[in-house]
Amino acid sequence: MLKAKRYDWKETNMALFGSDTEKMVKKESAESEPAWKGAGVEVGTQIWRIEKKKVTHWPKEQTGEFFSGDSYIVLNTFKEEESDELNYDVHFWIGKYSTQDEYGTAAYKTVELDTFLDDKPIQHREVQGHESAKFKSYFESLKLLKGGCDTGFNRVLPEAYKPRLFRVKKEGRNKIICTEISMKKGNLRKEDVFIIDVGKHIYQWNGSECTGDEKFKAAQEVDKMESKRSNSKSDTIEDGRPSENHPVIDLLFSDGESKKEEKVQGERKMFEVTDEDGSISMDLVAEGSAISKDLLKTENVYIINTGDAVFCWVGIQASIDERKNGMSYACNYISGTKTPLLPVTVVSEGRTCKEFDEAF
Repeated sequence: MLKAKRYDWKETNMALFGSDTEKMVKKESAESEPAWKGAGVEVGTQIWRIEKKKVTHWPKEQTGEFFSGDSYIVLNTFKEEESDELNYDVHFWIGKYSTQDEYGTAAYKTVELDTFLDDKPIQHREVQGHESAKFKSYFESLKLLKGGCDTGFNRVLPEAYKPRLFRVKKEGRNKIICTEISMKKGNLRKEDVFIIDVGKHIYQWNGSECTGDEKFKAAQEVDKMESKRSNSKSDTIEDGRPSENHPVIDLLFSDGESKKEEKVQGERKMFEVTDEDGSISMDLVAEGSAISKDLLKTENVYIINTGDAVFCWVGIQASIDERKNGMSYACNYISGTKTPLLPVTVVSEGRTCKEFDEAF
């Protein structure tokens, strides 16, 4: 089996977004997409996966599970307090090993879904491992798995399992992320909890400095795995008692310690995008603490990097091309920075979101 290619996001952009291909995504086309039937009719979260350039419904029982080789579209439908009006956030999520065709289709289909819902949704781009707090809030926990729709990893009998290692880690105040990682001894860290899945037997390895929340969530994941398999069983291993001598540890590869990923802070910059003279120009207007909402002009588009996220603000008097290419501008800009994986959100004048309003 060929190893999946991990795409270099620093060398990719959304150049086709806003091209003739994108402009063909109109209301008529959106209404002809069978996957959108029933989309956004009631409060809740709906998920679709891109399979061979087609949009397919993602099973509800797999809500919160995402494969690194795929791209997905996630629609969250909600109501504000004391209002019956439906509002929407639509995200396209890109796995580390998703192909350009898959994430391109996800991006175009996100625009199509936006059109289907009469341009009411706020659009977001999410990249695996760098998901926004808003995206994470839709799920009790996130489970990030290796493989994808073309790999055959989705439905495998326990007897045919290759051993798998999951890290269960708390991020922020109350979000737990369960991520499939490489089967290496060096990946076992005392700060987290790990699940070693060998099919018929599932082990929960508790690091000596892990949190109670991590232990509890890992136990829930182990229970889920057991419930889907007949005659399976589980055990808990406590770090240092002496976990290094447990036979299951021998299944992990001894190839050195894994380095912790260091979070890189993005640049705080604000750019004005305009096609006033007939061609697109993008000019820096503010940096650092000088970034302010007062600088926003209704006739233009602005790209704002807060360091933790990127927003594209579209003025109501911006040109049609400027309005349609908001996501393209933002993605093309961020791809050339040292933080190309930051979440990207497109907002409009008079129709922003809490994250944007609190970013200044």
